[in-house]
Amino acid sequence: MLEALGLDGDVESVYRGMLADPSGGLAELGARVGLPEARVRDALDRLVDLELLTSSRESSGGLRAVSPEVGLDLILRRQEEDLARRQQELAAGKAAAARAIAEYAGLRPNTETDGTERLVGMDAIQSRLELLTRDLTGECLAIIPGGAQSQASLDASRPLDEQALARGVDLRAVYQDSVRNDPATLGYAQWTTERGGQVRTSPVLPPRLLVFDRTTAVVPIDPANSRLGALCTTAPGIVASLITLFEQTWETAVPLGADLKQPAEDGISAGERELLKLLASGLTDEVAGKRLGVSLRTVRRQMAGLMERLHATSRFEAGLKAAQRGWL
Repeated sequence: MLEALGLDGDVESVYRGMLADPSGGLAELGARVGLPEARVRDALDRLVDLELLTSSRESSGGLRAVSPEVGLDLILRRQEEDLARRQQELAAGKAAAARAIAEYAGLRPNTETDGTERLVGMDAIQSRLELLTRDLTGECLAIIPGGAQSQASLDASRPLDEQALARGVDLRAVYQDSVRNDPATLGYAQWTTERGGQVRTSPVLPPRLLVFDRTTAVVPIDPANSRLGALCTTAPGIVASLITLFEQTWETAVPLGADLKQPAEDGISAGERELLKLLASGLTDEVAGKRLGVSLRTVRRQMAGLMERLHATSRFEAGLKAAQRGWL
């Protein structure tokens, strides 16, 4: 009944037993709830961690059960605070890019106002990237979402990256994890690292961005519609926000050479965890796949594997069990 709050069957049974009769030792409590002493001890430790058990004022060294009205409400508040914290972190990153786009989206095509220019058309964007790359002296930061990149995009980027790397520019790029399954994009990323660049991957990325020498940034006006063009800005506040977004993304990303096939210590990989979070937030399989840069078939295959590992017969049950294991 209380699995969604992090209480498995043993923990809930022991909690009920303590509420009914806190007297006696481990053996007596185990006999009342039908559990061996070792499992009772583990359940008691978990209840203390959850603050559903606290020190008794009547029995020295003993424990008493906190009332459900107080204890379960405390658990819910902690979960809500944790969710709110994660949402704030995500919102802060998205807001940095959104402010840049909203402030300058009304610019006329290929005109500059207050250090920001709206670039419309692939030719205009490519021409500006060529100029920015030519003038690079120190560093280029890139977030490249969308999973596998088109061959045309890779071909357009190669000479620019090659020129910058040959001059000793520090190039750092973050792709989505799914590029590891695309030979062309993976080959390009490896080509970059062989020439001195640094490449990392992450399951989910913010919108595409490029920052040149920490003074100029290029971002899409609308990440969902590339035909609207891009914004090129030198506004210090906007560039600083985008650099912060990049550094936060870089910090949590995994180097290209790392093996992502092995799950983490808690039994779930970073990509699987992100998939569960996206689906739990109400996104469809198709939208979740786009966010992760993978196909609809891959999303359904991964979800089927997770349900099997969780011994769940429905996605709702899988969500409850994933939350119980701390995967969400």
